[in-house]
Amino acid sequence: MILHILFEALLNTVLVSGLVVVMMMMIESLNVESRGGMLKGLKHTRFGQVLCGALLGAVPGCMGGFAVVSLYTHGLLSFGALVAMMIASAGDEAFVMLAMIPQDAMWILILSFGIAVVVGITVDFLYRKPLKTNCSEAFSVHEADCCDTPHEHNAKEEGHRHGHHFTWRRLLMFIGVAIFLAALAGGYLEHEHAEEAVAVENAGGINLLSEDWMNVMFAVLGLIVLGVLLFASDHFVEEHLWSHVVVKHLPSIFAWTFGVLSVLGVLMHFFDLSSWIGDNVFLMVLLAAAVGIIPESGPHLVFVTLYASGIVPLPVLLASCISQDGHAGIPLLAESRKSFFVAKLINCAVAVVVGCAAMIF
Repeated sequence: MILHILFEALLNTVLVSGLVVVMMMMIESLNVESRGGMLKGLKHTRFGQVLCGALLGAVPGCMGGFAVVSLYTHGLLSFGALVAMMIASAGDEAFVMLAMIPQDAMWILILSFGIAVVVGITVDFLYRKPLKTNCSEAFSVHEADCCDTPHEHNAKEEGHRHGHHFTWRRLLMFIGVAIFLAALAGGYLEHEHAEEAVAVENAGGINLLSEDWMNVMFAVLGLIVLGVLLFASDHFVEEHLWSHVVVKHLPSIFAWTFGVLSVLGVLMHFFDLSSWIGDNVFLMVLLAAAVGIIPESGPHLVFVTLYASGIVPLPVLLASCISQDGHAGIPLLAESRKSFFVAKLINCAVAVVVGCAAMIF
């Protein structure tokens, strides 16, 4: 049983790490191609950053959350934007809610988005100093990426900038991304919630739980990344993709993700969370907010199921949606533990306030 739990944790780790790496490679490519102009625009307005964070967080699943974490850790989104993403995101459970309780789910997601924008702007207004992350450099455009005059570099540097060789690093990244996309397309890395999707579909529910459209979206991004790995210059592949994304970020993200998911899987196997929740009805809002601290989708699914069964009221599910953000918090743990815990503290406080207010009104 423990081996099965560790194997499931490994599969989810590969999924989370792969999605983060593909997203980061895509952001690096777009940033360099636009000479830094695409991402610099985010720095001009805090409201725009918060709105961007909330919009990406509102996307069902973890993809938007991974993108916001990547942008935040590279200094391109504010801390308020990160908080807004965490409030607006319901992780993979957004699919479950849309399938089981579509009308309520839409209202919850819209309300969470509005709260996320307000809280994000407030956080940025009160706390402007950025928190330290493990990544000290932003998505950057090196001089070799933007200088087109040959006399500005010596012959060796010029050859490296424009050179195109199939080095072992380029080949290793190409093969790695290709294998990841094949596994994603083949369904070998699907979340366990896919079983709930089939059950809902068979029961006559709305089949919005399927992650096929998300897989297609990531397949397109992955194919673009494969094209970049084939045709980009040696400098871009070696400095931006290998040294920055793979060497600097991938090991810590993979290690933290596997560690967190393994520990949580073992604990949840020996601890009946559903029974505990059922025995503490009056503490549901506080409990939902507290469980949201866990950077995992599974615990939140309990609240979705209990609400769909009529066991807990809407304020409990609302508090849970605000507090939790699926797997998006795991890569943030690897990059900045302080940012993770401060953001989670704010999210939990907002979840409790909103949940209690909803119960009163």
